[in-house]
Amino acid sequence: MADVDNSAGPEGRYWYDDDTATGRAVEVLQALRRFHQADTTMRQQLSTDMDMNETDLRALRELIAAEAVGRSVSPKDLTRAIGISSAATAKLLARLVGSGHIRREPSPRDRRAQLLFATPAAHQEVRTTLSAMHTRMLAAAARLDAHEQASVIAFLDDLSEAVSIEREPSPS
Repeated sequence: MADVDNSAGPEGRYWYDDDTATGRAVEVLQALRRFHQADTTMRQQLSTDMDMNETDLRALRELIAAEAVGRSVSPKDLTRAIGISSAATAKLLARLVGSGHIRREPSPRDRRAQLLFATPAAHQEVRTTLSAMHTRMLAAAARLDAHEQASVIAFLDDLSEAVSIEREPSPS
């Protein structure tokens, strides 16, 4: 059995065997962690730049994504999508309507129900704030050939599944 480095040293191999294949795999995971940290930092900066908290940004992102595919979003849909209570959603909507980021409209099918939309100003603010970064990200992905792109997609899908597996209950 390979030696195990139980220190949390610069290699970050606390949990991993110290062999070449594992070492390369650890480097991949470390690169993924660096990306995650950069993404987290970017989201925090975006929150500051747009003067919105993370939940408000998630709500706005959900509305913009829904609009892009022609899907309507009600307050109840938004509550489910971003995982907050209906009371928190009511406060969030009041903030975003008040700041001019979203608008409410009556549902054409049920006038008592509301649908939510990002305002043109919100779309413009998001584009202005994120377009250069999205261009750089797309360029990085485009530098990969088709086989590399397929490998990255498969890897990220596998990793998503690996972290989504529910833990088995502890014996009581």
